Order: sequence, then C-alpha cells, then structure tokens
Amino acid sequence: MKDYWNYNEEIYIHEAFVRFVEDDLVPRTQISKEIFWDGLNRLVSKFSKENEGILLKRKELQDQINIWYLNNGNSIIDTHEYKKFLKNIGYLIDQGADFRIDTANVDDEISGKPAPQLVVPVDNARFATNAANARWGSLYDALYSTDVIGSVPQSTDFNHERANQVINWTKSLLDEILPLQSQSWSDLTAIKIEDHKLRLYNDLGEGFLESKDQYQGYNLNEQLLEILFYHNNLGIIVAVNKSSKIGKLDQLGISDIVLESAVTTIMDLEDSVATVSVNEKLIAYKNWLTLMTGEITTRFKKNGKNVTRSLNSDRCFISALGKSFEVRNRSLMFVRNVGHHIMTPIVKLSDGGEIGEGLLDALVTTACSLADLRKKGGIKNSLRGSIYVVKPKMHGPDEVTFTDNIFEEVEDILNIPRNTVKIGLMDEERRTSLNLEECIRRIKSRVVFINTGFLDRTGDEIFTSTLVGPMIRRSEMKSADWLQAYEKNNVDVGLKCGFIGRAQIGKGMWAATEQMSNMFAQKIGHVRSGASCSWVPSPVAATIHAVHYHHANVRKTQKKIAQSLEPKADTNQLLKVPSLRGKNLSKEEILGELENNAQGILGYVVHWINQGVGCSKVLDIYDVYLMEDRATCRIASQYLANWFYHGLISRQEILDAFTKMALKVDKQNVDTMGYNKLSENTQNPAFLAALELVFEGKNQSCGYIEETMFKYRRQVLAGVVEG
Repeated sequence: MKDYWNYNEEIYIHEAFVRFVEDDLVPRTQISKEIFWDGLNRLVSKFSKENEGILLKRKELQDQINIWYLNNGNSIIDTHEYKKFLKNIGYLIDQGADFRIDTANVDDEISGKPAPQLVVPVDNARFATNAANARWGSLYDALYSTDVIGSVPQSTDFNHERANQVINWTKSLLDEILPLQSQSWSDLTAIKIEDHKLRLYNDLGEGFLESKDQYQGYNLNEQLLEILFYHNNLGIIVAVNKSSKIGKLDQLGISDIVLESAVTTIMDLEDSVATVSVNEKLIAYKNWLTLMTGEITTRFKKNGKNVTRSLNSDRCFISALGKSFEVRNRSLMFVRNVGHHIMTPIVKLSDGGEIGEGLLDALVTTACSLADLRKKGGIKNSLRGSIYVVKPKMHGPDEVTFTDNIFEEVEDILNIPRNTVKIGLMDEERRTSLNLEECIRRIKSRVVFINTGFLDRTGDEIFTSTLVGPMIRRSEMKSADWLQAYEKNNVDVGLKCGFIGRAQIGKGMWAATEQMSNMFAQKIGHVRSGASCSWVPSPVAATIHAVHYHHANVRKTQKKIAQSLEPKADTNQLLKVPSLRGKNLSKEEILGELENNAQGILGYVVHWINQGVGCSKVLDIYDVYLMEDRATCRIASQYLANWFYHGLISRQEILDAFTKMALKVDKQNVDTMGYNKLSENTQNPAFLAALELVFEGKNQSCGYIEETMFKYRRQVLAGVVEG
C-alpha cells in the first residue's frame, strides 16, 4: 500500500502517523515506540472483529424492531407487549440490584464544582486554547457585549449608560451571592485590603460580609487589586482599579467582576470536527498532545493585529494570613473520542479495510495524556492522576462493556493503573437511555459523567421508530412525553447510582449563540433540574451561565431530589414514540418544516464537505445564528427521511425545497471566503451529500451521517470533484 508502513503483514500504518508517533508522541510521553506499535497491533488484533460484531448487532436489532413495527403497528400503544418484545430480543435488559459508583481519584472540577462546560473542536488550536483558558471570565464584558441586559449597542464607541447598567446589574448579583450585613454593595464607598484583611466602608463606617469565610485572599498588581471570594464552591474575583475607564464610573472603583466559568471543557474529536483525512486527524491529535504538555500556541490576526495565544498560568493570591497560594486558571480537559461506528484510514488491515477509529483514539489520546500524568513540574490537567475520556454513541450496556475492555487493554499496554482512564458516558442513544443504570454499572469504577443530548437522542428516536409513522414536528419534540421522561431519568438514575460528589450529571448545548438573554432565562432550568454541568457554545456564554450556579445550589437540589426519589422516570414514557398518530398537518406546515430542515442541512453540510469545518455558527432559515454540528444535521436529515418514507413529502418536493434553500444559503454565505455556490452547480458535493442524507436516511446505520459525509469530503480532498 502506497504511503503505508507494513508493520507485520497484518496491519499497515500510514507513514504520516508513524512520524507523529515517533517524532512527537513518544518523546513527550516517556513510552517507547516498540511499546506503542506492539500495543496498537494488540488492540487491532483483539478488538477489530468484536467492533464489527457490535455494528452487526445494531443492525440485527433494528431489523427485528422494524419487523415488529410492521406486524404490530396498530398495537404500538400497548407498552406491555412492546417491552416484552424488546426484552426478548435483548434490546431492553432486566435491571440488577442497586449499586453505587466507586470511581476514585476524581478531580474537584468534576466532583465538587457544578458549573458550565464547553465543547470545542480540538482540531482548531485557537478554539481549543480559548476554551482551556475559559476557566475564568469577565462578567462585565459578557453583559456589555450581549443582550442579557438589553439590545447590544450597534456603535463600537464606549457607551457610558450601558456600562452603568452593567455595574448596577452586577451590584445586585453581589448582594445575592456575597451579601453584606444590613446593607447593599451599592452603599459601599471604599473597598480595601489592610494587613491582608478585607475592609469594606460606607458613609456610616465599616461594613461586613454576612459570611466572612467567603473572602479568600487578594492580589495587588500596581493599580489593580483583585479580591477572591467563593460562593457555592465557585470563585468570584472583584477587580478594583480606580484609574481604569470602568473603575472611574464606580464609587468603589470596581473595574470588573470575574467569575469562575468553564470549569471543565471537552476537547472534541467527534461531532464538532471534520477530520476525514489522515493529516486532518493528525492535527487534532497534535493539538491534544500539546494541550497535555502545555506547549500549545496559536497565532492569528484580531482587529488587524497579530496575536499569539498560549495556555494560562495559575492565578496567585495572598490569604488573610499573609500566605501566598495559587488558584487554577485552566479548565479541566476531557477528550471526546469517536464512536464505535467510525473507521479510519490511518491504519489498514491486510485486506485493505480500515480499523475502528475508536480503537486508535483510545490508545492515542490516552498515550498523549501521559504527558500530563508524568510531568515533574508545571501545571497539570489532572491533579489526581486521572485521564478523562468522553465516549459517545454507545448503544446499550454491552457496548459500554466493550469500551471498558478497550481501555483496560490500553492501560495494560501503557503500564498505568487500572481505572486511570475515566469515562464520560453520553446518554444519547435510545438503547442506552432505556438501560442507563445497567450502562453505568458496567463502568461503575470509571464513570465520571453522564449527559443528555437532545439532538442525537432525537435522531436515534426517529430512526429506531421510523416505521411506526411520521414524527411530530421538530418544534414540538422538546415537549414530547418521551423527552421529558428522558431528561428526568438521566438525573434520577445518576443520583440513585451515587453521582453526588463523584461524577457530573450534564445537560446539552444551547445552540443560539447570539441569544444570550434567552439562554439566561431558560438554562437555569438545567441547574434546577439537578444537573451539575451544562453545555454552552462559547466562553462568554459560560460566564453568563455561571451566574445560574450562584442563583441555585446544585448540591442542595441534588440531595433533595435523591432523598425524595420515587421510582425513576417511567420506562413506559421513554418508550412512547413521538409519532403524529393520525394528526393532520396542513400542506403549508409540511412544506415549512421541509424548507426549515433543508436549509439547516445545506447550511451545515456546505461548510463540512467543501471546507472541512466540523462545527460552526450557521444562519438558520430566519437568519439567526445557531451552533451546528453533526448531531444537528442528523436530526434534520432523519426528520425529512421519516416524512419522505411515509409520503408526507415527495421526492420532487424535496428537490424543489433544497434547490430553493440553496439560493438562501448562498446568499447567507456571500461574504465567506472560498465559498462555492450550491445553486450554480447541481453536482456540488455538498448539495449531493445533503440530498443523500435524506433519500438514504432510512438505510443509514442508526441514522448516522458520517458514511455519506466522509464519502463526499474525501472526494473533495482527492480532487475528484470541485468543492
């Protein structure tokens, strides 16, 4: 095979990957190249056939479900018979005895700090560095630059009135989370540090915090005084600089409020990237490696100026006793591996077939993380000697066991203690939701995270039950019975299994990147539901969402829910298929839904296929920016595939809608450099891919879009077609 190293007649390894391992990975991780290559061979030999078997099992189960639906369509509402059938085929398994997870060596960011969580494409060094540095964020900047306190000013000139709005809003927040005895922060006239102690003054004399323990320390750097407080185990820095532009507006001289924000970040190798070629994947691996070593740097232009960005150093403070201490200034990083269904050309078998990319991710990302674990000095990602991996798109307990077995083998290969690798379990597939407790049981000594994902979970819901009938409209799905049960079940099961103080319970992404006011109004619901983290699309959004973790005490909420837990969410509700069930939609409603989803698919796919952008802000049909990734594309394509199968929309109507929406997407991208219009070339690979996602959606494995997306992206990369 050209460009491949023949390792042992069984596996062939791309030469670019060989260079990465031997020139970059091995020197930084204190492992030998012989150990790595032997370990890779062991993984491939031991698990490739089982990986194939898992995918065949998925298809076998789906074929049985389809046959059952065809034969029992009229009795689908008979949940008893449906559950009996699912148990007979092994899709739904019996629940075992109660248990509690016993995951050890979990960092405080996961076990003790409910807070926002970022997810960023690790192939983009700038985004990855920004996210790692988003542990703390300026609340003043976040409020001033978004619509949380009202419409964003159009002018770039400094707006004194808006700045005063920010100050007043923030003073009210301080009254809530750092309350004073019998007065308001607005009453204070001076804030000082004297003999390392906090001193607060008003016109009548001295004021005091209700809880003196909230004050932790200070840092004085020329004219800038930073005072550190804690509330709900999250840091708050009150910055005082009377000579600054903002400080001059405030009688206390407060120039900023800095909140501990994105305490954890997922560096993503999966849904938010487009790493199809070997070189694209190696860029992602190299970024993860240098995030672990701390060497990552990125250079770019901002406002016409050259900027170099690297990882933050820790923050330094002096305690009330006069002792210096450091505070973590980087987000704790997870790495999200790909699912079991993705194959990679980096390593090929003797017959030319590709190996499971999840096998390669497991070995490479864990090996890269050894650079962090084996540091003799400097800033570490994990202070507890753990490696954090998020594993997506697992279907049921047996696939979770398969993942556990892979990481046991990786730990043996790299000679690290059992359960060093911790697993974040994505609860985003139907078979996992229905068997969540048993999935957790299989990794009860590894699990540090469960997370609901509305988009992928809905995509799988539609795909699994497509033969039942046409699904309800997308706008109605979030209020569907199954989804309400799903969100509740995730929290209930996590609490029942002992996640409090050991693991995160997470909620999904807020996609509307410019609608921070709506996010601020709605995302508090995640915190109040008992979730200890929730995904946000940017560092600014993380700082805004961080306010919610001060408004509500997640630990108290979780304990209250755990103490009053009745039987967890009803499986019958989880199995309630969200089909229209005879409800008639007007032709106008149907075509409106068609165009909405068609525009969303095209808007995302055109960047993914033609430009290799895995996650981006994309204008929707109403010209509102949304954060789009593979999950959003999966749900949109499955909707249209479902309606097409049941005859609500015809092939011609789909073609007409995509042709019409191609014009809109072209107009929305008129200023995008290197953009090739969809409407001027019916053979544009992005246009062809979008149509294939719909017309072949019912036949795709679990409704996943990767097979189609990878095929057309590889054509563009190979120059077979023009992007």
